[in-house]
Amino acid sequence: MIEQLQILAQQVVTLEFWQGLLEGFQVLGPMVPILLAALESFIPALPLVAIVTLNVAAHGAVLGFVYSWLGTCLGCTIVFLFYRKLLKRPLLGLMDRSPKVTKAKNWVNRFDINALFLLAIMPFTPSSFLNLAFGLSDFGEKNYLYTMYRAKLIMILLLALAGQSVAKAFENPVFIVLAVVLLAGLYWVSKKVGKQHDLDGM
Repeated sequence: MIEQLQILAQQVVTLEFWQGLLEGFQVLGPMVPILLAALESFIPALPLVAIVTLNVAAHGAVLGFVYSWLGTCLGCTIVFLFYRKLLKRPLLGLMDRSPKVTKAKNWVNRFDINALFLLAIMPFTPSSFLNLAFGLSDFGEKNYLYTMYRAKLIMILLLALAGQSVAKAFENPVFIVLAVVLLAGLYWVSKKVGKQHDLDGM
């Protein structure tokens, strides 16, 4: 077992391994990268940065960006509407008695569209929490979704640029430095915005 893991670890760091993975990923068509990006809204542990990078590497900068944005918007819409249409009314009484939910609702009430846009545009903001908090709130449904679509458009564009740099790193290692700098900058800004809006305390 250990020997097999060692062999796998050796393969993972080779260029041939990733080229073969991307070639297999390409033949699966657009539904797979779209659904892969959508899954991030359901499973917060999935790294959206890695998903967008993989989509860009497999399908190119333009299609990788489009597939990732469509998938992210799809996942956001489904999860938000799940909380808003199916869970909000049955849980209304329970929510009023929960200190955490009350805190989340009060937190949402501080937001306008501009503040939501600024927070949603940050790639390290937990979108699953936003979908939950705003889904159970009285925030306007159309306002929330349209704001998220616009914010995700810019966010995915930034991640696609980073993903394109990673894909080109096989040709020129300088691009990996650019990707790291871009992602580090986005992470720093995300933490600053999150702290400003008390996201760390939620």
